Amino acid sequence: MRAVFRLMPILGLLGLLVLTACDSGQVYEKNTDLKSPSGVPYVWAVQEKPTFEFEIPDTTLRYDVYFNVRNASNYEYYNLYVKHTLTGPDGKSISRLLHQMLLMDPQTGEPRGNGTGDIYDHQFLALPNQHFSQTGPYKIMLEQYMRQDQLPNIMAVGVRVAKHTDAKK
Repeated sequence: MRAVFRLMPILGLLGLLVLTACDSGQVYEKNTDLKSPSGVPYVWAVQEKPTFEFEIPDTTLRYDVYFNVRNASNYEYYNLYVKHTLTGPDGKSISRLLHQMLLMDPQTGEPRGNGTGDIYDHQFLALPNQHFSQTGPYKIMLEQYMRQDQLPNIMAVGVRVAKHTDAKK
């Protein structure tokens, strides 16, 4: 029992470090690993439409919505087209847009994003300074919008919602 009490300050310090490392402006973040209908990993099938549900607690604030993409370095294209559908708490569609994300430099072929070796992570600001008119749960669905049904080497996609911060401050 004494050993447990000796560990309490260390555990408390570790917990504090974890809390301070978190982004205080982040409202939501989740990523989904992708695989084909037959179970092959790292394939984004056209029928696979990951949906993410997040809560908006305050309608007086503005939010930034990001899309996360993880790809293998042998992804065949320099870009990725993704269509999103955003639905409000009342079930009505709020927005539906097509986004082009550059995963590699179109001229040099060098990977963009953060990564080493064969895996790269990207975060794209998809909906900047977004105003949500109702509190409650929102859903955002992502669809790959490339010209092939099975898109290999896209490992995961996700959504991040954060409180908007004015960069001019």
